[in-house]
Amino acid sequence: MFKPIILTLFAFIGISTVSNAQSFAQEVGIIFGPVTLQSDYGERHDLETNVGNRGIGIGLVHFINFSANNNHETFFSEHVKIRSELTYTNTNLEHFGRWVEKTPPTIGVLRLRAMNGKSNILSLGAQGEFSFIKIHDFENNVGSFSPYVSLGFLVSYYTTKVNSELGPLGTIETTPVKYLVPSDGRQYGFSSENGIVLSATVGLGVHYKLTTMSDLMLECRFQSFSSDWVDGLNPNKDLFKENKANDWQVWLNVGYIHYLEF
Repeated sequence: MFKPIILTLFAFIGISTVSNAQSFAQEVGIIFGPVTLQSDYGERHDLETNVGNRGIGIGLVHFINFSANNNHETFFSEHVKIRSELTYTNTNLEHFGRWVEKTPPTIGVLRLRAMNGKSNILSLGAQGEFSFIKIHDFENNVGSFSPYVSLGFLVSYYTTKVNSELGPLGTIETTPVKYLVPSDGRQYGFSSENGIVLSATVGLGVHYKLTTMSDLMLECRFQSFSSDWVDGLNPNKDLFKENKANDWQVWLNVGYIHYLEF
């Protein structure tokens, strides 16, 4: 089950070895910040749902900088860094929106209100980071800003738990009817489980040159998963057409980056 993660880790080791052999500069750092998981909890396009199912994320990042030790400037070396990372996010989940706000509440509403969950996601992967200004210009000017966009792919290991305050899920007394229907090979439309999925990420951010050997960064990223079970809920798509998309999350993070060599 961990084979994709192991292979990705060895790929990172290989990249790091090559970068050392070529005397490319390297940077390491830490990122952290709030995250929201957009899932089958709550109502689609509901603001309270979008901001309510939130948690925290933290990560370690490593950059290969092709510019710092390179006297032969090219467009690639002056605008692109390769970033590898190991990140962890933890999100608490519950239902929001009009379907749980009905008064007086029906039995179905009470079942929805009582349902809650938690999703932990460990991701390992790499991204390409494209800087809008020349990397050399940024590195040589303390106090300067370097906006960027990033695009990459990650292997994500998730652990999810689904619970109800009314008792164990799987009975009509505790579970909303739509989640009692078999779905995608599972006995029900909910599942407390763990697994490995692929995810794609795109981000928009900015680096700030704090000192000659360090940066601060601010980034907003979108991460989309190849599965709809990351949150533990996945009602049968053939019967419940509102369940359209796989799970995805938005992460606003800040970070500190230190240059290992310059």
